Amino acid sequence: MSDETDGAVDQDAMADDWAAAMEEQGGGEGVDVDIDSINAGIAPVELDELSDEAIPLGDPKLDVILDIPVTLSMEVGNTDIAIRNLLQLSQGSVVELDRVAGEPLDVKVNGTLIAHGEVVVVNDKYGIRLTDVISPQERIKRLR
Repeated sequence: MSDETDGAVDQDAMADDWAAAMEEQGGGEGVDVDIDSINAGIAPVELDELSDEAIPLGDPKLDVILDIPVTLSMEVGNTDIAIRNLLQLSQGSVVELDRVAGEPLDVKVNGTLIAHGEVVVVNDKYGIRLTDVISPQERIKRLR
């Protein structure tokens, strides 16, 4: 049996399964399911279509997500360390990071880099001054 025949048999079987499921739900009597018409209704979405102008900030649809909390974090640096060395750490231990002193911090939202900044002190509290904000296009490129 050829691959084309196998594909047609699979599609027919899927259509039969859909028809049986519709009958079980009580709305499928006499319904003929065509798998090609189901697949034709599915449109692929390309991430390249996204741009700064895609959703203006004044868009009322955006208001739905404005109150969703996210985690904003500042990363000074990181390092890889063996568990053996991790267990030997104690008060006063120094861990070398992968950053040079004075280099900007990474500002991340839910783990995604969105900006770079520097530490500031305001009213005896730490803050961060953003020095470089990553564009939405660049963030999408980094996700790939």
